[in-house]
Amino acid sequence: MTLPAVGSPELRRTLARVQARRRLFALALTLPLLVFLLATLLVPIGALLVRAVENPEVVDALPRTTTLLSKWDRKSEPDAAIFAAVATDLAKLERGADAGALARRLNSEMPGSRSLIMDTYRATQDELRVDQMDAGQLREKMLELDPRWAELPFWQAIAKNSTRWTPDYLLTSVDLRRTPEDTIERVAPNQAVFGRILVRTFYVSGVVTLFCLLLGYPLAYWLSTLRPRHANLLMIVVLVPFWTSILVRVAAWIVLLQREGLVNKALLSLGVIADPLTLLFNRTGVIISMTHILLPFMILPLYSVMQSVPQTYLRAAVSLGSPPLAAFFRVYVPQTWPGIGAGGLLVFILSIGYYVTPALLGGAADQMISYYIAQYVNQYVNWGLAAALSALLLAATLVLYAVYRRVVKTELSMG
Repeated sequence: MTLPAVGSPELRRTLARVQARRRLFALALTLPLLVFLLATLLVPIGALLVRAVENPEVVDALPRTTTLLSKWDRKSEPDAAIFAAVATDLAKLERGADAGALARRLNSEMPGSRSLIMDTYRATQDELRVDQMDAGQLREKMLELDPRWAELPFWQAIAKNSTRWTPDYLLTSVDLRRTPEDTIERVAPNQAVFGRILVRTFYVSGVVTLFCLLLGYPLAYWLSTLRPRHANLLMIVVLVPFWTSILVRVAAWIVLLQREGLVNKALLSLGVIADPLTLLFNRTGVIISMTHILLPFMILPLYSVMQSVPQTYLRAAVSLGSPPLAAFFRVYVPQTWPGIGAGGLLVFILSIGYYVTPALLGGAADQMISYYIAQYVNQYVNWGLAAALSALLLAATLVLYAVYRRVVKTELSMG
């Protein structure tokens, strides 16, 4: 068998076929992982982002009404045809759950809409014969049934939500609102809650990240100076929290931090305090527990980076006349910036999504944004606002990651 000549077209085609087969083989190996990520990560995130701007309840339940309201000036009382459209749409709803979803959506815009919609829906299913009355009669019957149908804010709430897509959820998540005239304004100060919740989330996450760095950096440095056998043995101790349930660890901290717990007893016996400290159901307990749980996520990136930094650099700096402390901060610490950045980013991103620990150890003023996402899903059944808050959390995470990548790229280019 003769081999193709070097540089010949036949050799180039052969090499191209070999490279193509290798690429296909590599793709076949990674395809299951890509499909898994698509099904479990990208699709849910896409559905989350869609739900944050989707507004189907009013359009699906009141199709005739929303069509007529698109031509309404939103300042004068709707005409009788719009009253009749509401009654007709409610009468044609086949399930009470659809009316309930409509009532919940409008009630989030205008308090009192739930009872107004549900009472009218039940009337259209029983005594209100929509198909036997003209528009004027239906208007009179609806006003007789509930005089609030004459109030403009209820109609404005329906008209405001007469499109399938809306920015309202995203605006609410940043303490803004859309008026009936389609202008955007800031909500009243007593209703601006999500801004404070977001600031609280970032503050607690920042404090936890700082404590993890202060505790994890010396420990990671010490582990990097040990012999591999000893370091591996102690690393098992560091990794023990990974093998323990978060609920178990939180329960342990409840035992330790209560007024009659081990921490207060130890401080009292040492004479450090005269009275037991309140360490539970406040921010102190939340920060202590979160720091303990997330500390390994700081130690592991630091340790991996520190292992690659030769200890001879420090000895060389000291031998050239630098004080040991100055040599550590000027020579050693700058080489561990990637580990500090990776560990800090990892701990911070995990912190902003914490739910269980603040819910069990914190008070009402210590709950983070994940708590309210769960509340809007489980209690208020407001998937739109829950998705908007989740999208806000996702955007904050992506911004943090982009800043980290930019900083790392700048440092590498300067190095």
